[in-house]
Amino acid sequence: MSFLEVNKMTKFFGGLAAVLEFDMHVGQGQIFGLIGPNGAGKSTVLNTIDGTIQPSQGEIIFAGAEITKLPPHRRSQRGIARVFQENLFFGSFTVLDNVRVGYHLQSKIGFSSIFLNTSSNRETEKALKQKALDVLQFVGLAENASDTAVTLPHGRQRLLCLAIALATGPQLLLLDEPITGMNAEEVETMLGIIRDVREKKGITCIIIEHNLKAVMGLCDRIAVLNFGLKIADGTPKEIAENPAVIEAYLGTEEDAA
Repeated sequence: MSFLEVNKMTKFFGGLAAVLEFDMHVGQGQIFGLIGPNGAGKSTVLNTIDGTIQPSQGEIIFAGAEITKLPPHRRSQRGIARVFQENLFFGSFTVLDNVRVGYHLQSKIGFSSIFLNTSSNRETEKALKQKALDVLQFVGLAENASDTAVTLPHGRQRLLCLAIALATGPQLLLLDEPITGMNAEEVETMLGIIRDVREKKGITCIIIEHNLKAVMGLCDRIAVLNFGLKIADGTPKEIAENPAVIEAYLGTEEDAA
C-alpha cells in the first residue's frame, strides 16, 4: 500500500470538472512532482489532500487511513503540512516566534501562553524555543532568528514558510511552487533543503513547480495534469520522453529545452 493514495478523485466547480478521476500513489520517502500547464488542476489536487476543499468524488488514504472527509486541522495533526504559493506568516513577529507558533500547533500549550512567562509552561516553552532554533538552523535562517519576518527578502521568506511547516512535525509535506520568484542561488539552496527534508528527516514530499528543470532533477516520480486529466505518470526520464507530455506541456515551455 502506498503512503498516500488519491483514488478516482474528481472535483467539480459548478458544472466544470477541475480534476477528473485523478489517481496518485506516493510511496513513503518519495519526492513526487505534480506538473502541468496553468489551470491544469494541480493546486486543486493539493487542496483536496490538505483538506482545504472536499472532492466531489473519490477517496484519499494517508498512512493506511481514509482522510477524505477530515478537516484541515485534523489532517495537520495526522502529519500533513503545506507550504503555500503565498508567503504566509505573522509579518510583525520575529522569525523565531513564527516558528514557535508552528511548534505550538503540535503542543498542548495555549496560544496565549507562548508569549507569557507562566510557571506552568516555562520548561516546555524553553524546549520549544530550542526546537525552533534547531529548525531555523536546518533551513539556514538561524542568523535571522530575531529579525522581524516581514523584513526578510523574498527567498528567505520562502525558507521561513518551510520552517514553519517543518515545525508542525509533518510526515507528508506539500510544496506549492516553493521556488517561485527566487534567483538561481536561492533556487539551489531551496532544492538542497528539500532533498535534506527527505534524506535527513524522512519526510515524504509532493511538489508543484513550473521550473521543469528543477522538478526533473529533484523528483523520484512525476504526474502530469492537463485540463484536469492525468496524461502521464512516471520517472523524470519517462515524463521527458512522453509524446503526450511534450505536446501538452513540455514542448511549449522554455524550461523544456
